[in-house]
Amino acid sequence: MTIHPSIVRAAVVVCAIAGLAVPASAQMPDARQMSGIPMPTSDVPAGSVSVRLVRGELTNNIASHRVELHGGTRTESATTDQDGRAVFSGLQPGTNVHAMAEVDGQVVESQQFTVPPDAGIRLVLVADASGAAAGGSPVPAAGPGEVAFAGDSRIQIEFDDDALEVFYLFDLVNPSSAPVTPQAELAFDLPEGAEQASLLEGSSTQATIRGRRVSITGPIAPGSLPLRLAFSLPPAGPDRTIVQKLPAPWARVQVIMTKAGAARMTSPQFIRASDMAGDQQAFILGSGGALPANEEIAVTLSGLPSRNRWGRNLSLGLAALILLAGAWAAMSARASSGETSRLAALVERRDRLMADLVRTEEQRRAGTLDEPRHAVRHADLVAQLERVYGELDRQPGPAAEV
Repeated sequence: MTIHPSIVRAAVVVCAIAGLAVPASAQMPDARQMSGIPMPTSDVPAGSVSVRLVRGELTNNIASHRVELHGGTRTESATTDQDGRAVFSGLQPGTNVHAMAEVDGQVVESQQFTVPPDAGIRLVLVADASGAAAGGSPVPAAGPGEVAFAGDSRIQIEFDDDALEVFYLFDLVNPSSAPVTPQAELAFDLPEGAEQASLLEGSSTQATIRGRRVSITGPIAPGSLPLRLAFSLPPAGPDRTIVQKLPAPWARVQVIMTKAGAARMTSPQFIRASDMAGDQQAFILGSGGALPANEEIAVTLSGLPSRNRWGRNLSLGLAALILLAGAWAAMSARASSGETSRLAALVERRDRLMADLVRTEEQRRAGTLDEPRHAVRHADLVAQLERVYGELDRQPGPAAEV
C-alpha cells in the first residue's frame, strides 16, 4: 500500500496536537487500536523503521524476539531490545514494506506502507495478551456487541482548485476479546453531492462503497478495523455545509481542513477550532467530544476559494455568437461578387477583431495581461472596430446593415 500524502500530513498534525486534544487525566489508549498503524516521525532517522513488540498492553514489552520486515521478495529480520524495539535502517525511500512477528503461534503484522523520503516510521505490533500456545485455542464465535470509531479517527478536507477533496480516516474498534456482530447495520451514506467515492489503500476489505453508500460487513474482530475513503464535492460557491451521520459512536470528533485564504470551519459539535502550523501546510483543526451513533455532525465551511464563472460564460457566449456570424458570412460570401465580396471581407475582419477583443478580456481576467497593456490593446481593437463598422455603414443596399 502507498500512504496517501494527505494521510501523512494529517498524521503529523494529529501527532503534534495530541497532547492538546486529550486531557492529562485521560486513560492510556487501547494498544490494539494502534497495532500495525505506521506513523511518520522525525524522531526516527529517514529510511528507518522502528517496530515495538508488546503483549496486550504498551507496558508489556516483548524482548529478545524476532521481528521481520518484508519488502517485495526481500525479508530483513531484527531482534527486539529490552524495550521491545527492533529497528530496521538503510531502507530505500519509496519501498513498500510491512512488519510482522510470530508470538506464541499468533502472527501479528502491520499495514503495508511506503518508506517516506524525509521521515522515519514508528509502529507497534500488539500480540494477544492470553499467550495461547502455538496452534492453540479456536477463535471464539461472534456474538452481539458494540463497536465505536476510535478517538483518533478524523475527517480531512483539502482543496482542489475550488472543488473539495474529503478524506475519512477512521478506525472502527471492537474493545472486547472476541468478534462481535453489532445489532445495527454498519452502513451510512456520504454527504449530498459526493462524487467519485473510493476506498484508499490500507482500508479493510470488509468495507465496500457503492455510489454514496458505505457498508462494513461483520463480524468485527477484536482490535481496530481501518476504514479509509475519499470523495469529491463539486464547487458550490464560497459557503457550504457538510452533514454526515455515522452508524457507530465516534469517541472524539476531529476535523482537519487545509488552510486556504479566508476559509474558516465551524460546527455545533466543535469545542474548539484553531489554526495549526504544519511542516509544509497550515491547517485548521476542529475538535469536540463524543458523537453518538446516528447523530449528525454538521461542518460549515465559509470563505472557500470560488471562481466567478460569469465572465467565462459571457466569453463562451460571445465566442458562439461570433462563430455563428462567421458561418453565416462564409455561406453568404459564396454567392457574392464585387461590392458583396468587399462586404464579406469587412464582416470577416469585424469577426476577427471581435474574437481578439474577447481573447484580450480573458487574458486580463486570467492575469496574463497586465492593466497597462490591456488598456492599450483594448483601445486599439475598439478603434479598428469603429473603422470597420464605419465602412460597413457606407456599403450600399441592405447589406450595409450587417
